[in-house]
Amino acid sequence: MQVRRITAGVVRVLGWLPGLRAVRSYRRAWLGRDLVAGIVLSTLLVPQGMAYAELAGLPPITGLYTSILCLLGYAVFGPSRILVLGPDSSLGPMIAATILPLAGADGDPKRAVALASMLALIVGAIMIAGAVARIGFIADLISKPTMIGYMNGLALTILVGQLPKLFGFKVDAEGLIRETAGFIKGLAEGEALAAAAAVGLCGIALILVLQRWLPKLPAVLIMVVAAIAATTIFSLGSRGVSLVGVLPKGFPPLTVPDVGLSNIGPLFAGALGIALVSLADTISTASAFAARTGQQVRGNGEMVGIGAANLAAGLFQGFPVSTSGSRTAVAERSGAKSQLAGVTGAVVIIVMILLVPGLFRNLPQPALAAVVITASLSLADIPATVRLWKQRKEEFLLSVTAFAGVALLGVLPGIAIAVALSILNVFRRAWWPYDTELGRVNGLEGYHDVHTHPEAQRLPGLVIYRFDAPLFFANATTFRHEVERLARSDPPPAWIIVAAEPMTDVDTTASDVLEELDKTLNAQGTCLVFAELKDPVRGKIERYGLTRTINPRHFFPTIESAVAAFRIETGAEWPAATESPAHG
Repeated sequence: MQVRRITAGVVRVLGWLPGLRAVRSYRRAWLGRDLVAGIVLSTLLVPQGMAYAELAGLPPITGLYTSILCLLGYAVFGPSRILVLGPDSSLGPMIAATILPLAGADGDPKRAVALASMLALIVGAIMIAGAVARIGFIADLISKPTMIGYMNGLALTILVGQLPKLFGFKVDAEGLIRETAGFIKGLAEGEALAAAAAVGLCGIALILVLQRWLPKLPAVLIMVVAAIAATTIFSLGSRGVSLVGVLPKGFPPLTVPDVGLSNIGPLFAGALGIALVSLADTISTASAFAARTGQQVRGNGEMVGIGAANLAAGLFQGFPVSTSGSRTAVAERSGAKSQLAGVTGAVVIIVMILLVPGLFRNLPQPALAAVVITASLSLADIPATVRLWKQRKEEFLLSVTAFAGVALLGVLPGIAIAVALSILNVFRRAWWPYDTELGRVNGLEGYHDVHTHPEAQRLPGLVIYRFDAPLFFANATTFRHEVERLARSDPPPAWIIVAAEPMTDVDTTASDVLEELDKTLNAQGTCLVFAELKDPVRGKIERYGLTRTINPRHFFPTIESAVAAFRIETGAEWPAATESPAHG
């Protein structure tokens, strides 16, 4: 009996796993398409995985280990049918910025791999903890303008960082300005290798041309094959061009990274930024592809999937991963119907490193730089930046500030600046919300913004004022100053009606401000009146005891009813040129 209960419990737990649910609903007609899509996908995963590993400051083989494990981990725990995770160009600089200062001046590859693996485990833990706490909405912390600026800065940082490798030499410098200066100095001193530059520049050109004119062809794979062929034909290795060489044979063992406690703090700080960018990227990509397939995006489910993928990678000498829009698009175009495509891609990579680890031994390093640079170009969104300039200058400035933060301060400070700017922008809009007076316009129902309709009529002795935000501690003083300014007009109004529909909340600080404001206005003969105040907010005002000061009769369900009450009390009439509305 006990065995049956345990078995039933295990079945229930396993039944929760998205991967096993997908197996139960799998259609036989999908098999051929998934296998073909997986094989096609592997041709992109291998060169990009190695390239992005080097971008993160790690040996190329770790990119393949990471690709394998994250694909398998997401296939079991991820909710999306075709989303493809893996090493990503947007995370590479963040990983490098986190682990390289901890790896030491000698740059020990084994220590760097251990740090990167622990970073992946921490990212995975953050994601799963976030899913348990149901904070998938946190991806919204980065607004689109700041994300555009961040990605533009990241694209430039990656591009400049890869230029020395593209031209066959190294620059011992950190930061965009120093790396740019070092690259220019290296060119001026003749350190560039003509053969390396030819491979790299031709590789970039070939990828861009194929992506532009023949998008269905695997541009990266074609370039990689061409670069290996060029190395073999022209003996580029003997000309000083650095090659990938033979990869380590075999599959990595399950390994718990050996990292000192003193490194956990810096790793955790970097993991927070990586987790945020990875989640935002995953949610946006998942939303785009889910819209095509009729699926729904579950933010917390995606956090579990990303977390599992990172944990799997971290336990097998991998590094943090994210969703790849380009690889997901390749899988979709190749006919992928389920995560079996990703599993197939992982199996193909396993076969390669077990049986033919020397397959990419003649791949030139400048070719990997070309892969990274073309990926960085896809991160930049100049048209969107121009559109921000034309449509909303303040959001353009936010984008430029985020760009400058990444470019001048570094990748990790850049993401912190991007998040801070997004949060500050939310507070700014609530702190100084839009406010206006309202009036009546001939031929239009209701009451309208006098800035939009300068011809709007106003009743003598009456001001209708709208404040487009919840009233709370940060903006209550702003509200008071605006109302007092209106009350100082000549002649002073008898009533100031607050069109309170946008006020979704009034906190205790704002309540105190309203009480003092009402006393001040009463002293000069002006009544503070509220219209369209929501019932929950009215309930809070009554709990605060504010109706002891503000006359309870000065709360009206609509602006029209408040205006009608004002007219009855004062006898005010609309200007003769304006007809009275049907509702009075």
